[in-house]
Amino acid sequence: MGKQAGGGKAGGKGTPATVAATKAGIAFTLHSYEPDPAAESYGEAAADALGVPHDRIFKTLLAEVDGRLTVGVVPVSGTLDLKALAAAAGGKKAAMAQPRDAERATGYVVGGISPLGQRRRLPTVIDDSVSALATVYVSAGRRGLQIELVPADLVALTGAALAPIARG
Repeated sequence: MGKQAGGGKAGGKGTPATVAATKAGIAFTLHSYEPDPAAESYGEAAADALGVPHDRIFKTLLAEVDGRLTVGVVPVSGTLDLKALAAAAGGKKAAMAQPRDAERATGYVVGGISPLGQRRRLPTVIDDSVSALATVYVSAGRRGLQIELVPADLVALTGAALAPIARG
């Protein structure tokens, strides 16, 4: 694992995610890689490119819970359990959000959506398996860039709830 470094920026210009982490004063490490445009799973491609186990890289997914956009963050090794997300968010029914709605709400493009520094703060639920990790990787706000940080900092920065929302 790389050394923890606070306030690192990629290529001199930070993303909203790295700016949010820097502003919060948390320690993080950026990891860049060449994204595969043909990849079926951006998260798995990132894990493979970085040589990181699939259960340490978490993907950021948007769903509508009772019509309200909600963020679910789960390991790339699994899938989002929509029923569990709905329950954790205090709703009854969840469905995946349309990609354009996810992009508009977060300010990021699909494949690079970060749970950090989103355009507007949305209710967020992170799979509770994150608690067992020393550090976790999530998108830093663009394809080809991951931010590694301590799970407690990810939870604090997103205002997330922890719940078992991943399957597989």
